[in-house]
Amino acid sequence: MVPLKDRVPPNSRHWAAFEHRTSPLLDRIAFMRRMLRFAGVAAVLVAGSLLLGVLGYHFVCGLSWIDALLNASMILTGMGPVNEIATTAGKVFASAYALFSGVAFLSIVAVLLSPLAHRLLHRLHMEVSDGDDT
Repeated sequence: MVPLKDRVPPNSRHWAAFEHRTSPLLDRIAFMRRMLRFAGVAAVLVAGSLLLGVLGYHFVCGLSWIDALLNASMILTGMGPVNEIATTAGKVFASAYALFSGVAFLSIVAVLLSPLAHRLLHRLHMEVSDGDDT
């Protein structure tokens, strides 16, 4: 078993701390904890983005709560709008929310996949000790 001081990155006070390339690879349990932490951040970002869209579609576009949820969900996932927007302010909001959703989707995927990408790159670039031939 790897000692705790070697499993936890030295700068682990930050929620997104990654280990240095000279550090050993995290064990599976510590890596799963990291994945859960990043998945939690991604879930909060999704919930916040969805809430922003629901509120905008309800108050700016005048849709009912359920229609606002449906439109916000469909736009956030890239599927497209469901209801017709009649007002100019609603169309401006829908356009801005669609642009925001594209950037938010890519950012949330990046947050979710960054621990996997780091682990792969860390494994490929780990320094090999003098005694290893691998």
